[in-house]
Amino acid sequence: MTVTLPPLETAPQSEHQDPADAPQGATVPEPATGADDRDLAEDPAADAPELSQDPAADAPEPSEDAAAAAPEPSEDAAEPSEDAPEPLADAAEPAEAPDTADLDPVVVRDAQDFGVYARTGGWTFALKVARSVRPGGQAAEGTAATKVSAKAFAALAGCSPERVMRYYKAWDMAADDGLVPQFEVLVPGADIELPDADVWLSYYTSRNSASSVRGQAISAAAEAEGIRPTKALEVAENPTALRAAILADPGTADAARGALLDRMKEDPALQTEMARAIARTDDLKKAVASEAKAADRIGYVRQIVENGQIRTPAGQTVEAPAELRAEAERHLSLLDELDDSEEAGEWAGEAYDTVKGLVAKAVEEDPTLRVQERRTKFYSSLQKATKVFEELTLDEVLEEEIFEDDMLQRLEALQEAISSCISTLRRATTAS
Repeated sequence: MTVTLPPLETAPQSEHQDPADAPQGATVPEPATGADDRDLAEDPAADAPELSQDPAADAPEPSEDAAAAAPEPSEDAAEPSEDAPEPLADAAEPAEAPDTADLDPVVVRDAQDFGVYARTGGWTFALKVARSVRPGGQAAEGTAATKVSAKAFAALAGCSPERVMRYYKAWDMAADDGLVPQFEVLVPGADIELPDADVWLSYYTSRNSASSVRGQAISAAAEAEGIRPTKALEVAENPTALRAAILADPGTADAARGALLDRMKEDPALQTEMARAIARTDDLKKAVASEAKAADRIGYVRQIVENGQIRTPAGQTVEAPAELRAEAERHLSLLDELDDSEEAGEWAGEAYDTVKGLVAKAVEEDPTLRVQERRTKFYSSLQKATKVFEELTLDEVLEEEIFEDDMLQRLEALQEAISSCISTLRRATTAS
C-alpha cells in the first residue's frame, strides 16, 4: 500500500519550552522530560505533528474527492500488536465513507492519519525519520543533501535525539532484512508501501538499555518467557516500582520468589547472599528450621514407600512390613495432595509419628529383630563411652594443676560401674 503522510508543520522549538510561552496559534510540543522512554507505538501522538489552533490554517479546503482520499482498511491486515491501536471495528466490511462536505476538515484529517497508523504502526513515524534524517558525521551529498541531523530533527519535533535515533536504527535493521528501502534511496517527502504494524516491534525498542550486555540478556530472557523485551527492560530500569509491586501484591511476590529460586540454581553468589540474609533474621531462621524439620520427616516416610525399607532407632535397615508400608503410602498421598499455600509441618509430624510408632511396634514383635536391635544399641553406647574416655588428656590435668577431688570420685564410680557391667556380662556368658 502507498500512504501519503502530512508534512511536518511544527516550528523548531526546545524540548523543554514552556507551553505558556508559545505564541498564539503556534504548535507547542509536549515536553520531552520523562517521555523519551515510552514506546511511540503506545502513544502515536508523541512525535506526530500537532495541529495549530486555527484549523483553517492547517487543513486543506474540503473537496468532493476528500472521501476518496481517505484510506480504506485492508481485509488482509495483520492483527495489530499489543502496543498498536485497536483495528477499526469495521475492518472486514468497511462502511461507506461519509460525505466530507459537511464535516470539519480537521476531523477528516485525524481519521485519515488514524487509518494510516492503524495499519502501519511505528513504521509511519520511522519513515519520517528515514527520509529526513542524516546522522552527524555522514556526508551531505546526493539524496542526503536536504536531510538534517537527528539533533535538528528532534528539535523540530520537540523530542530527544535519542528517540529519533531509535527509530533510525529500527529502520536500518529492517532495511538490512530487505523489509524496507535503504536510507540512500529515500528523499524527504517520499512515500512508500510500509510493512504491517505487527512487524514493527521486532525491530524497535523504546529503551536505550536494550543495546547493553545487560539489556541484551534481559531481552533474551523475556523472549524465552514469551513476553515483549520492552516490558522486561522497563521493569529492570525501575527496581523501586518492582519492589512496590512485590510488597503490595501477593501474586507479584510469588512470581519474584519463583524467579529468585530459579536464579539461585545457577548463581552461587546469590545463594550465599540469601543464606546470609536468612541466617541474620531470627524469624526467617526459625521458619527455615521448621521447614527443614518437616522436609526431613516427609523424606523419612517417602523413603519407606519408595524403597520398601525401614530404619530402626538403632540404625539398622530392614525390610518394611506390608502393614507399615501401606500406612506410609496413605500418609504420603495426603502430604502430596497439599497445596503450596498449605502448611505441611503438622501433617508431616503426624505422618512421622505414626510411621515411627509402627516401626517400633514391628521391632518389638519380631524376636530376632528385637534382640539384634538391643545389641546394636548397647554396642553403640559402648563405643561412644569408649571414645569419650579415650579423649581424656591426663597430662594437661596434671600440668595445669586443675585436678579436683570430685574428679577422682567420679572416676572411681565409673570404675565400679564398669566392673559391675563386666561381671554381669560374664555371668550371662557362662549361663548360656
